[in-house]
Amino acid sequence: MMGQRSISQLRFLDFVMALLIGNIMAHPLSDEGLGLMGSMITMGTLTVLYLSGIFLTLRWPPLRRIFDPPPLTLVKNGEIYYRNLKKARITVESLLSELRKEKIDNVQKVALALWEPGGSISLFVEPKHQPLTPSDMGIAVKPFDLPRLIIKEGRINDNELDLLGYDISWLKQQLKNQNVSLTNVLLATVDHQGELTICLYR
Repeated sequence: MMGQRSISQLRFLDFVMALLIGNIMAHPLSDEGLGLMGSMITMGTLTVLYLSGIFLTLRWPPLRRIFDPPPLTLVKNGEIYYRNLKKARITVESLLSELRKEKIDNVQKVALALWEPGGSISLFVEPKHQPLTPSDMGIAVKPFDLPRLIIKEGRINDNELDLLGYDISWLKQQLKNQNVSLTNVLLATVDHQGELTICLYR
């Protein structure tokens, strides 16, 4: 009902709902005299109220702002908004830690940092500090595609080989060229350029 989200990503309404359901389910388990019927009815009622609350937040913007507040600006044009840091209950150290995770060594390189309602921080780097990309340099590149897994734990994936246009004979020859036995292969992939990558059991 709430999707696959961690506690830090739960909205206020989701968090309250999770606490109530956990409390209702725990009571019959701790006291057999209460029975399950009352708990089931209460849970059903709460579910209806929860879904109604979601519907109302989608249809009524003022209510949506209560349960899903807009993002808070933490950094803009290299300047830290300390008041918003306190609203989000984030320390300067935590903010700098998030910057380091994104390989940003200086807060002045940040064009915009937003504290999202889900509990994450969105970071945007100043264009002059962004690394060059092939499109910036006018270099044509092939569309991105994930490598195909053709061997997993010593077993060949025939379907992936067919999609790549290769056969088992080709694969065995590639393994032979690298003096590798199929049983020793943990996984092997082929990228869009036809390059074979092999990882062995260690």
